[in-house]
Amino acid sequence: MSMTKGSRNILILGGLTIAITIVLASVSLTIYHQSGDVYLDRSRPGFLPDEEEIEDDSKIEKTDFEFSDSGNITGETIDEYLENLLKEIEQLNKFEKPFDAKALTDETLGIPAE
Repeated sequence: MSMTKGSRNILILGGLTIAITIVLASVSLTIYHQSGDVYLDRSRPGFLPDEEEIEDDSKIEKTDFEFSDSGNITGETIDEYLENLLKEIEQLNKFEKPFDAKALTDETLGIPAE
């Protein structure tokens, strides 16, 4: 059974499409890993750190704060919010270049080296 010219062209087109898809996916995953964006995904809920990366909670400076889901907004509540916000801003200002790739290194994030 011989192939017609049209069916051969479709097979070539399908093969080229698969090859291009594999190349582009490989390039994008390489960029994703080398740019450090992979570390951002590990911080999402559900992505737990490896056992050797877990630190003693007493060494970690706590800056988290929570407000009631319901209740009145008063001057006192706003003052508390602004006070806690300023603490967070101070922590962020400690970074020389917060948007530099170095900001996502294991050392900067406090992840122990293997």
